[in-house]
Amino acid sequence: MPDGHGRPADDRHRQPGVPPWFGGGTKTSKWKINDPATGKGYESAVAYAIAKRLGYGRSQVKWIFVPFNKSFAPGAKAFDFDINQISITPARAKVVAFSRSYYDVNQAIVVNKRTKIAAVRSIKGLARYKLGAQLGTTSYAFIKDRIKPSQQPAVFNSNAAAVLSLKNKQIDGLVVDLPTAFFVTAVQVPNGKILGQFENRGKTTDRFGVVLAKGNPLTACVNRAVTALRANGTLKNLQRTWLAKATGAPILK
Repeated sequence: MPDGHGRPADDRHRQPGVPPWFGGGTKTSKWKINDPATGKGYESAVAYAIAKRLGYGRSQVKWIFVPFNKSFAPGAKAFDFDINQISITPARAKVVAFSRSYYDVNQAIVVNKRTKIAAVRSIKGLARYKLGAQLGTTSYAFIKDRIKPSQQPAVFNSNAAAVLSLKNKQIDGLVVDLPTAFFVTAVQVPNGKILGQFENRGKTTDRFGVVLAKGNPLTACVNRAVTALRANGTLKNLQRTWLAKATGAPILK
């Protein structure tokens, strides 16, 4: 049956099972923040919705922990499918199978309140500031391709390091996906604010897909399930329920 996981402490989030993707608290010490088996949080809810379309009940879904980078590495998988904010990219698609997108993501920028950058209202206005993102992410590519800052962006091996740099004002702004931006400002950087979000367009469009092993015949079934959940409004309703705050950040142009 489909398996899922949370990210390890040294990947994009500090601990597995972070909101708004997973919620409801912990049931065991295995999950340090939120046990995905609660069904609360956007990705947990989507996983159970996919499982239901495939004919599986909640009790048949088993959640396991897999390090983020291993989820899209070549080779055999310990899971049937992985749902954990994994962006669909051409490089990753060479070695794993992706489902159709279950969430189309906007990038966003987080800054410290009462700083000069906090008054910026356009993409052009960001160009003179020191920006940062986690190495190898679509957020870093967005900085280079769309913002095109005059200073070389700062890169970090983990999102935790990037957040700490923002908190210590070593960078002016941190680019992350929009739901992560809400977590950063709510939990990690008390003085932080979401300056705005950026419209998806062109090659920097970020989409989250369910990951399966290359050649897994379950891929077609998951694709049909995701397509049906999008068509019947389930995905939109789950986004309203679990990602509602993501509609509140202004769009920077």
